[in-house]
Amino acid sequence: MIKKVQKLIEEFQGLEEQLASPENVADQKKFRELSIRYAQISEDIELLREYEKVFKSLNDAKEMLASGDAEMQTIAEEQKTSAEKRLAELDEKLKIALLPKDKNEGKSVIVEVRAGTGGEEAALFAAELARAYMRFAESEKLQIEIISKSDAEAGGSKEIVFRVEGACAYSKFKFEAGTHRVQRIPATESKGRIHTSAVTVAVLPEAEEVDVEIKPDEIRLDTFCASGPGGQSVNTTYSAVRITHLPTGLIVSQQDEKSQVKNKAKAMRVLRSRLLALREEEAARERGELRSGMVGSGDRSEKIRTYNFPQDRVTDHRIGQNFSNLPKIMEGDFAEIVAKLAEAEIAEKLKSE
Repeated sequence: MIKKVQKLIEEFQGLEEQLASPENVADQKKFRELSIRYAQISEDIELLREYEKVFKSLNDAKEMLASGDAEMQTIAEEQKTSAEKRLAELDEKLKIALLPKDKNEGKSVIVEVRAGTGGEEAALFAAELARAYMRFAESEKLQIEIISKSDAEAGGSKEIVFRVEGACAYSKFKFEAGTHRVQRIPATESKGRIHTSAVTVAVLPEAEEVDVEIKPDEIRLDTFCASGPGGQSVNTTYSAVRITHLPTGLIVSQQDEKSQVKNKAKAMRVLRSRLLALREEEAARERGELRSGMVGSGDRSEKIRTYNFPQDRVTDHRIGQNFSNLPKIMEGDFAEIVAKLAEAEIAEKLKSE
């Protein structure tokens, strides 16, 4: 651990020098990367400074005890006990702090919720799950922006894409990527049979223009009249856009805004984030890391959680743990689930160290 501490201090000092360099200040992409890393380890450095301060306090207490000064014995003993207790706490925190940081920590995210198998019931649950996520984001003081929404004919949503902005957005939502299964009796079921449906969720760290470069000749832009509600101009102006990324074949459509410019900006934001996720997935595959972790790859084919309404139970299959009070969870109370998943992730990382 001493080597890791020394390495972290050296990196922090190096970052301070690099951030002060005019050359790096002029390079937007480089400066942003340095700033993110600096922010990531600043708290760790504060932890180290407190550790050093408490360690010195412990040594001072030991010297007082060794001096034989009877008047100082009680004070020294109390100081020694307090310092030892705090050092034990800091030692555990440092072990976690020195674990490799996820480069996406601190980023906002784009969440895509889509109805999977199950027809009308899947669409209804997709809308309910998206609503629960938005409630959860609000409880964490995160900002929400709906990017696009496609409603199903019988109610619910085929797809909802929204952005969650804030420093802890990625850490709060990164565990949600995958397939969510729901078991309940649909409102349309006359015989009371339990149906099983599925919803897929993708969580994309938001990519900035400096993260992913998209050249003008790499995309094809198509415009068309938007459909659905939105006023008289919806079906008469070519405000909706469809962007095709030619090298990968990725397609993003956007029609929620009345302005073609705004729709294009939103579509490009989603496209950049999808391209960044694709690039990171390919890099992980090359390193042989795909699906190696407890949290999983975020692949939508990976079943991560089951919501069993008749038994009032939510089961997270990655950690094999059940959670009760499903109505409260569907009102956005994901805090306990996220906390348990974060603990499991840390425990797994500590084991591999």
